[in-house]
Amino acid sequence: MPLHKIAMPQINRVSASDHIADALRGAIVDGLIPVGEPLKQDEIAARFQVSKIPVREALKRLEAEGLVTFIQNRGAVVAIMSTEEIGEYLDIRAVLEGKAAELSAPNITPGTLELAADYLDKFRQETSPREWANLNWYFHATLYRDANRPILMTELRTLYNKLERYIRTLLALNHAETPKTHCEHAAILDAFARRDAKAAAELTRSHVLDGGATLIKHLNNHRRIGE
Repeated sequence: MPLHKIAMPQINRVSASDHIADALRGAIVDGLIPVGEPLKQDEIAARFQVSKIPVREALKRLEAEGLVTFIQNRGAVVAIMSTEEIGEYLDIRAVLEGKAAELSAPNITPGTLELAADYLDKFRQETSPREWANLNWYFHATLYRDANRPILMTELRTLYNKLERYIRTLLALNHAETPKTHCEHAAILDAFARRDAKAAAELTRSHVLDGGATLIKHLNNHRRIGE
């Protein structure tokens, strides 16, 4: 397991499992640890100079996020999702993001709109797929924050974590979709600026589902070629 590629954070006893989970999550999402790779607790504990207890806690957390799977007689491995699972998660995301947009749009403040527009400008100027994924989240999450639904936002962040590694792959390989994404983002921002809850919800759902269809098509073609 390529643990030497993981950046070493400062660890204390209280939050060791948090640090380990964050480091492993980042390495998985960045593709530094490939799908199906075993995550051996002894090696991870030695790498982070901790006991196996916080390692086990961190792996269990990543299992709940859909990034790690425990397999009998093998232990923890980096999870891979089928295209059917990815499609289902995207359907759920579309529903939840549409609801978040509907709740937030009527209450959105000028400060929130300004911050979202700033993230959108940075997204347009960025060339790194990793930063595209981060800025995409910041843009959408900022628009939803005036819904004042922290549980809903936690669920959305979890869905983003599950899918981010696949979305980064798509962004890196499919530059042709970028102008379309920019137009969709601009339309969504405009709906929020008008405080049009119905339009914000419909445009957001369509944006997620259209992007999801492109991602599924790419993954099906990619996996078929690799067979």
